[in-house]
Parts: sequence; C-alpha cells; structure tokens
Amino acid sequence: MAEYEACNLGIRMAADMNVKKLSVIRDSDLLIHQVQGEWSTKNVKILMYQHCVKELCKKFTKIEFMHVPKIWNEFVDALATLSSMIQHPDKNYIDPIEVEIRDQHVYCFHADEEPYGKPWHHDIRKFLVTIGYSENATNVQKRAL
Repeated sequence: MAEYEACNLGIRMAADMNVKKLSVIRDSDLLIHQVQGEWSTKNVKILMYQHCVKELCKKFTKIEFMHVPKIWNEFVDALATLSSMIQHPDKNYIDPIEVEIRDQHVYCFHADEEPYGKPWHHDIRKFLVTIGYSENATNVQKRAL
C-alpha cells in the first residue's frame, strides 16, 4: 500500500502541475505489472489504490510505467515509506522533506577526533581481546561496551 500511496501522490503532483507526458519509474515490479494490467490484483485494499492510479492516468496524453530494481532505488523506497506515514490536516498537502546530500558518510562527521590519542574503537577492541573490562571502568562505561 505504501508503494501505491507514493505512486498516487507523485502522479497527482504531476497532474496538478499540468504535466502532459509522464514516465513513472518505480522499484515495485508488482505495482508496475498490476497498473499495466499484466498481473491481476486479489487484495481488495489494493484495488482502490489501483483504481485511483488508473483514473489519474487519464489526465495525461502519454504515461508510461517503468521498473527499476530495488538495489538502485533504496533511497526512493525509504521516501515512499515515509510519505505513506505522514498525516496532515489538509489531506491534499504534505510538508516538504528537505534532503541534504553529503559527500561523506555520517560517521565521518562524528569521528574526527581521537580522544586521548586512541582510536574510537580502542575500548571495544581491548574488551574483545582481554574478554574483560579495564580496571577503572565505571558501570556506565561497562553498559556502553
């Protein structure tokens, strides 16, 4: 249902912007084949979503549906899941989600300094090698390890 929800939202947004030709690219093979009528839908809940997609498709002079493997589309899949969870008092409006793309992984921004001249994983490695805590470890440090 999250896939259909996101698909409906995207198609509706394109229709609202008066787009006449649209390519819908999704990572759900099931959704693509169902919308194109190649596969049938047995789930009654999905039928309503499918009907909505088909009605929205009538607003375009040309619309095509293409499948992209999930491995190439993980970020979009996360956004689709998020969009299905957002509730707004005005059902036709969703607050924009700001996405910042960084050139480094998140951990690079938090592991710049090495306290006491030792790497961040020093205590973990020491624990694994000695199978024990250091002599002066507090209960909080022990729980953290």
